[in-house]
This record gives sequence, structure tokens and C-alpha cells, in this order.
Amino acid sequence: MTTSFPSPLATAAAPEFRALMARFPTGVSVVAAYDEDGVPRGMTCSAVCSVTLEPPTLLVCLRTGSQTLAAVLASGLFTVNLLHEQGREAAELFGSGAPDRFERIRWQDGPGRTGPGLVDDAHAVANCRVAMAHPVGTHTVVYGEVTRIVLEPGCRPLLYGMRGYAGWPPPHL
Repeated sequence: MTTSFPSPLATAAAPEFRALMARFPTGVSVVAAYDEDGVPRGMTCSAVCSVTLEPPTLLVCLRTGSQTLAAVLASGLFTVNLLHEQGREAAELFGSGAPDRFERIRWQDGPGRTGPGLVDDAHAVANCRVAMAHPVGTHTVVYGEVTRIVLEPGCRPLLYGMRGYAGWPPPHL
């Protein structure tokens, strides 16, 4: 059940909200799925959050109208590829909208996988099945029950904040 509360307050302007969120560093992922024709689709996503351990569930926020969201909803399956500090090029590629992004990067599929895994750029991959989806403004919140996890030890996560990328821990200024 979703509850909304009416408010007499004005909504913050989009540029102000963007500036606020730029000050919140976050991990970088690529969410990927196969469309109805088996074509891989994916996009860079920094809006990833754990929801619960029982059952293991996370959420991602995907742009409504994107081919990636359409593939996720049509297949009911997706992967969340958490990028490591050397994955900046993949983050930029999947954020660019380039139609040939999967031809320009190494990825794999296989038993137990629910979407493409970025083998050279991810330090962890969560394989998920869609539990629920809810549109909010320009995006759709997709809840995914995690069915399989693949971890690559010894990698540091890629972070994004203040309109820039850094590895964890970020270098001291």
C-alpha cells in the first residue's frame, strides 16, 4: 500500500534538487536485462538501495520510458552490476545512451544469471527477479528479489558524487 500526504509546501526546483543529490556520493551500477527479443539492454544507475534481508530485496530507480526499464518489466528479470573503481568507462558508456554499448564491452550470461554480467567492470553482480514496480514522477522504482550473487574479491567500488568519479576510499584532497 502506498500512502501520499497532501502538502501546502511548494516543491523544490529540479536544479536545486539535482545540486542536493550531487552532494550525496553513491556507488555506481549498471542495471541490465534482456528485452523480448533477447537483446541485452542496460543503463547506468546510481539509485540502488537495499530494502530487506528476508527475502533479500533491493530496489533500483530506472527512467520511465527507457528500453532498459521496458526489458526489466517484460522479462521480470535483471542484474545489478556494481562497478569497481576501474569501471568508469563502462559507467560513462552505459550513461551515454550509445545503441552499441553491449558490443563495446565484455559481458556474459549463463545458468542462474538473470541478465548480462559485466565481467571486466563489476566487483559484484546481483541477479534479481522483479517483485514489484511503482512509477514515481519521471522514474519507476523496481524492487528486485535477489536470486544469486557473484562477488569479485579485492576490488574497490566506484563512487559518483559532486559530478565526478572516484574509487573507494576516495583520494585525500
